[in-house]
This record gives sequence, structure tokens and C-alpha cells, in this order.
Amino acid sequence: MGQAIDLLEHYPKTPRAVSERGAAKSEEDRRIARQFGADFFDGDRRHGYGGFNYQPRFWQPVVPTFRDYFGLAAGQSLLDVGCAKGFMLHDLATLIPGLVVKGVDVSEYAIANAIEDMRPHVQIADAQALPFPDRSFDVVISINTVHNLERAECGKALQEIERVSRGKSFITVDAYRNDAEKERMYAWNLTARTIMSVDEWVAFFAEVGYSGDYFWFIP
Repeated sequence: MGQAIDLLEHYPKTPRAVSERGAAKSEEDRRIARQFGADFFDGDRRHGYGGFNYQPRFWQPVVPTFRDYFGLAAGQSLLDVGCAKGFMLHDLATLIPGLVVKGVDVSEYAIANAIEDMRPHVQIADAQALPFPDRSFDVVISINTVHNLERAECGKALQEIERVSRGKSFITVDAYRNDAEKERMYAWNLTARTIMSVDEWVAFFAEVGYSGDYFWFIP
């Protein structure tokens, strides 16, 4: 199995008002968010992002880390599972000329509103049934996506990532290391259906046969 490594260490950190968010969010807000439609991306903040727009300051600092860790270069291929509007793919393609990028997302709204240069390279698809042959990509990345599925479905998605990669992958998932972090996570969570401790996640990766790298989102 892979290792726990923070490949998003240069992603900008923002202060999170976890308690306030937990008090403000209702099950109806979560129901709306889990549809991953216009309300989630570009609607009211209580349903999701409150406006999901391209900002180079987010992914451009992360791209060199991905490039150096995976040895990404022209002619190689990368798949983003849960690509949303393709912002990370845009920065990868811009900063690593010649890299072949593809993205999938379950959201029809996100794909329809993808950043213009990525529209030919992204498509609607379920992470549990990736529309690519075995070993199609040098690297597969999935950021804060597979945990949005129920546990069994999450396992299928991880097996699909394993299937279409050529041995290199990286995911991030909602997790906690102690009771205080667990309480914060459940207060913060809007879309995740599978949340486990870091030890439970590692055991789950072994159980379903996921051999890639991973890290945690802990608010």
C-alpha cells in the first residue's frame, strides 16, 4: 500500500469557523449540497461553495509538488476523479506543457460549466464506473471526492482508481485522529457519506485493495 503524504501542503489554508458552520447547517442544506448542482457550486453559501470560480492562487502552488512527486512530464497522462469545473486540470496542463489531462465528475452542472479550455477533456461519470480501460493513466488523483459515497460505493471507487492507474495515485478523504477532530468533522461536513478515523481508512484501503498514496482532510 502507498503512504500518507501531504501533497497539498502548498494549497492555501483559510481559517474555518467550524462551530458556526455546524450550527448553521441543516439536513436540508446537506440534501441540496449532495445533488452537486448549481446550488452547491454557485448558489447560497449554506449549500456549498457560494460561488465556485477559477482562482490561480489555489492550484498553481500545488502543481510543482505533483510534478516533482510523480515525475509528471510531457506525454504522460493524468486523470482527476471529481474534477468539478476542471480548475486543477487547467493549471496542470498550463504549468506542465504536453501533459495529457482528463477529468470526470458526477455533476452535470460542473461539467457543463467547466473552464473553457478543459471542456474537451472532462465528462460526466460515476467514480464507481470510470469510463476508461485498465491502466489508462500514469497518475490518478481524487481530491475530497470518494468519501461522498456510501462505504461500499467508496470501496468500488477506490478499486476503479486502482484499475485505471498504472500504479500511481493520490486521494484525500475526510478523516479524524481523535474525538475532538471527529466532532469538528461532523460539524463541518456537508457532503461526505463515509467518514472514518485515519486508522480505519488505512485498514479500509487494505481491505478494498487500494495501493496508492493518500492524505486527510481535517478541518
